[in-house]
Amino acid sequence: MNLSRWKSMLALLFALALFTAACSGDEVVDAAGDAADAAGDAAEDVVDDVTDDDAMEEDDDAMEDDDAMEDDDAMEDGAMEDTGVVTITGPERDESEAGALQTALSAFGEANGIDITYTGSADWEAEINVALEGGTEPDISIFPQPGKLADFARDGRLLEVPADTAASVSANWDAGSWGFGTVDGTQFGIPNKTDLKSLVWYQPARFEALGYEIPESWDELLALTDQAIADGNTPWCVGIESGQATGWPFTDWVEDVMLRTAGPEAYDQWVAGDLDFADPQVVGVFEAVKELWDRPGAVYADSGSISATAFQANGQPLVDGDCLMHRQASFFSAFMPEGTPVADGSEGAVDVFYFPANGDSRPILVAGTLVGAFHDRPEVWAVMEYLGGPEFANARQAAQKEAKGGDGSLSGFLTAVKGADLSLYEPLAQSMMEIMANAEVARFDGSDLMPADVGAGTFWSEGTSFVNGDVTALEAAEAIDASWP
Repeated sequence: MNLSRWKSMLALLFALALFTAACSGDEVVDAAGDAADAAGDAAEDVVDDVTDDDAMEEDDDAMEDDDAMEDDDAMEDGAMEDTGVVTITGPERDESEAGALQTALSAFGEANGIDITYTGSADWEAEINVALEGGTEPDISIFPQPGKLADFARDGRLLEVPADTAASVSANWDAGSWGFGTVDGTQFGIPNKTDLKSLVWYQPARFEALGYEIPESWDELLALTDQAIADGNTPWCVGIESGQATGWPFTDWVEDVMLRTAGPEAYDQWVAGDLDFADPQVVGVFEAVKELWDRPGAVYADSGSISATAFQANGQPLVDGDCLMHRQASFFSAFMPEGTPVADGSEGAVDVFYFPANGDSRPILVAGTLVGAFHDRPEVWAVMEYLGGPEFANARQAAQKEAKGGDGSLSGFLTAVKGADLSLYEPLAQSMMEIMANAEVARFDGSDLMPADVGAGTFWSEGTSFVNGDVTALEAAEAIDASWP
């Protein structure tokens, strides 16, 4: 504020004081006179201060110029400086998962002068849309669906990964994993996590005590289901509730069965939109899954119904013996009760078997997360590059394993990144990574690849309506087809 503006303000305040005094009576007039004298003295002090401040500002400008020159010299010498704040959002919110993610990010941030904050939410799919519409989007977001990432990229809301960043990170991944972040030939996403989905969780000791064997085919899986029911045992724990994403566990079942019954070629056509949901092959898969779940005595639902039971709420019932099996991805180990023994031969230990298929083919369904950036700043791309590398994977695995109980515990985190330290993983997790590396037929989660309006929209919602018995399989399929962009 310059000197003339200070004088004008003081004159106005003085006039106001006189006006107030005149309206307040003789007693206030005397006080106003005293106030006027004080104001005059204050004015002289302020003028002196402003004059001094102007000189100080000139000195500050000179000092800032000197500091800037010193900072430039420091940067040339390779010294680190604070480079700002990077905000990240995503769907992972379990304490062990989100906590380990933040621990890995904080370690990188502290080493590089970046304040990195991760916020996870069960309603991420909806909240990221709201954030973009309101202009409050994060710097980076973690996408569980390549289809949603592709939608944002095509709408011009997501930034292309710079060539140097892409070149650096792509060396860490095989072509298949790297390709899920490519949209119309341009790289918009960087993979940072991999999950194996074609798994069934069970307790070997309980199977042995009941005389049950691991099924080797889909037909044997159905037979085991019927045998367990006949013996008075509940074969399955099932829950599909997941906030705004309710219904996705049903889509996983459909995708796994679709891959096994229709085959990979038909699966690819379906995911691409070239095979309708209303096609008899797809409708038949919907009906096969629900028929299995609807068998009297087949399902334990912790909250009373499948659609009201959270997908992550099935670990405790499985350990407690309320059910015998739970089909869920590798990350499900993060939701087992703390201290649950894993594949060690002890009573109560949990293990997994391959979700079986008829025939010689043993296809697997995989998934994972990708990171995409909304803001173009050097620190944002530095964090993106870190998230796509083995250093991040190792740091997160170490933190998440510790959070789940340390040695002997499964963390729930898997990765296909090259250079990951396998010694950080338990034998069961290593075997899962080996399955992914050696699979002859592997397909990414279909709903995650579909346009978000379908894969993260009507496939979930109509699937849930079908599970609840509100619509038929064909009605659900036709509604999904009508929503395809």
